[in-house]
Amino acid sequence: MGKYVNQNGNEILKTAWIFPGQGSQYIGMGEDLYERSELAKEYFKMSKEILGFDVLSIISNGPEDLLNKTKYTQPSIFITSVILGKILIERGLQPLAVAGHSLGEYSALTVSNSVSFEKGLELVKVRSESMEKAGHLQNGTMAAIVGLEEKEVQLICSSYKGKGLVVIANYNSPKQFVVSGTSDAIVETIEKAKNKGARLALELKVSGAFHSPLMNPAREDLNAILDSINFKNPRYPVFNNVDGKPILNGDKIKKSLIQQLEKPVLWAKSIVEMKIFGVESFLEVGPGKVLQGLNKRIDRSLISEGVDSLNKMETFFV
Repeated sequence: MGKYVNQNGNEILKTAWIFPGQGSQYIGMGEDLYERSELAKEYFKMSKEILGFDVLSIISNGPEDLLNKTKYTQPSIFITSVILGKILIERGLQPLAVAGHSLGEYSALTVSNSVSFEKGLELVKVRSESMEKAGHLQNGTMAAIVGLEEKEVQLICSSYKGKGLVVIANYNSPKQFVVSGTSDAIVETIEKAKNKGARLALELKVSGAFHSPLMNPAREDLNAILDSINFKNPRYPVFNNVDGKPILNGDKIKKSLIQQLEKPVLWAKSIVEMKIFGVESFLEVGPGKVLQGLNKRIDRSLISEGVDSLNKMETFFV
């Protein structure tokens, strides 16, 4: 037990935990969890039964191409993030609020005890498989656009007149967006963004047009499993992706998660809303540093740190 301190040794009382989404995975993430945590051993054992494959082996050994497939990526990040969050709570830490980027919202809800680990993983399994299937059906993809204003990106998307569509999928920071759509539309959007002076316009290695209407085929399967789960009121306010506001009621969670499939992730708004709520610092719980980097672009005054292993966690206690 002990106090949570930031890197300057100052105690932080009002910390929000933020959970990463797809793209933060890497081979060996959270590698000391299974070796040193009984909770992790228990969760990985349950995961193998629920998923039907050895997720620990994929996390530990890859290969990278396999880990990067949506049906393996999403469960891997979810499991790693939830174990870290649960251990933090075991050690006496409590967040003021939580949020998760896309897939990370499922981690946030599970750590908030709105849904059990087993049910949360079942949800993620169905979500990842149905999203990958929808991606193959619709031939969709995504691209990152950095350095343009929101209005400019919106204008580029709405100016596309070919077959298919392109929309903004992630509002990550004031000048960082992800667009989602059919392949031809994304290629044209990248070219237009470069011509407009974007600092970066790059297609992402994903298996579908996530957070766009092209995810509609995944809706039925996800809806079916969501209807079978009784979500409890979360222990901590969960700032959701769809409107950036806190959800405090279990009944509203199902609607939010279904909408999240096809609607954009309002990440920058979620962070601003948490600051207004009283959050003084942010702790990224899970692999990578993507969300810490976004926080710097959203508001440079925000204190943001991360924990991706037990070794790193131990630096937070005095």
